[in-house]
Amino acid sequence: MPLLRYHATCGGHHAHDAPALVFDDVALGYAGEEHPVLSGVSLNIDRGRSIALLGDNGAGKSTLLKSVAGLLPLRQGKITVLGHAVGQCHHQVAYLPQHREIDWGFPISVRRFVLTGSYIHLGWFLRPRKKQHEAAQRLLEKLQLLPLAERRINELSGGQQQRLLVARTLLHGADLLLLDEPFNAVDSDNRELIRQVLHGLKAEGKTLVTATHDLEFGAGFFDARYRLADGHLREEGSV
Repeated sequence: MPLLRYHATCGGHHAHDAPALVFDDVALGYAGEEHPVLSGVSLNIDRGRSIALLGDNGAGKSTLLKSVAGLLPLRQGKITVLGHAVGQCHHQVAYLPQHREIDWGFPISVRRFVLTGSYIHLGWFLRPRKKQHEAAQRLLEKLQLLPLAERRINELSGGQQQRLLVARTLLHGADLLLLDEPFNAVDSDNRELIRQVLHGLKAEGKTLVTATHDLEFGAGFFDARYRLADGHLREEGSV
């Protein structure tokens, strides 16, 4: 697995006019597996758009998001992220993993877990300062987690833990957000709270790429929908 670099700098410059994402004949897969999970993926996603990735479990939604996040090497082709190579702008890309990928038994408080979302901007050896603590405080309040801030993360319910993941992702402050099943296994109240937060991000002009089985995000939330099936990605409704 590639080593994630902290304090990424986009190579010293920002390609503000470049699309959020460009896939150029990309094939994705895992080490030791003969056949790719996805192949022939070519797609441009402009900044500020909200994209849904649809498909059955195992269709490649998580694989695609992990490749953009720099967690999985490409089999073929090229992915450009905000005008740069994958991994060059980590501080502008935030990845929300599926709930099951987190070690919820790790001994860390809710507040400190959220603060880990700021590490990408601090480097390896600096601790969060007043600015990061205040931002974390606001997010905990926004996601109705502030009364639980000093509890350990394993003391939360599944829905609260999902909100916690969202809070950490937002503290990252990224322009591009990769969301893997943000509504997975949450009740209606938690779902509505997360939905409101995501609508706020869209209104701010953030780019969102969301793997989901649930399209109840509200009218007009997604600008385009792509279905992953049989190793390929197609725009929903196309042949």
